[in-house]
Amino acid sequence: MNLNNEQKNTYVKKQITAALLSLLKEKPLSDISISELTAKAGIGRVSFYRNYQSKEDILREESDRLIKKWGALYASNPESAPETLFPSLFDFYRDHREFYTTLYHAGMSAIMMDTIIRTIQITPKMQNLEAYMKSFWAYGIYGWMLEWMKRGMQESGNELSALFRLTRQTQ
Repeated sequence: MNLNNEQKNTYVKKQITAALLSLLKEKPLSDISISELTAKAGIGRVSFYRNYQSKEDILREESDRLIKKWGALYASNPESAPETLFPSLFDFYRDHREFYTTLYHAGMSAIMMDTIIRTIQITPKMQNLEAYMKSFWAYGIYGWMLEWMKRGMQESGNELSALFRLTRQTQ
């Protein structure tokens, strides 16, 4: 198999990510050594350190990769509209439940929050109202996701959207 450098790097990152997610189902992140991780991934320690500074970096990168994938899918869907954003995002999280629930059960859901904040792009230069509104939505989405995961991710994105509309009507 002849792979160029980019393909080799992508392969290494996929192996490391899969290995870490597998190990996280067995034990806490702090109990996973780099040696154990690289052995499980079938790669050398040098490959790990060439790509990452910490185990958390692997999870952050995967979280960012997934949200960018959702963003591209959402942007390219001709049926996308403001009212479909919320259900689309939750359906995407549900489609990738293995990654997100592994983070949740490992006590690392803050990585999801960080990804949402970076995606929404709250900056110090924004007017206060815009920053506060974006913050409200970011933390609100995160809170809904945590509770939804805690309850087994039973509802679809459309069902959650309907529940959200109900909360607005009852207040």
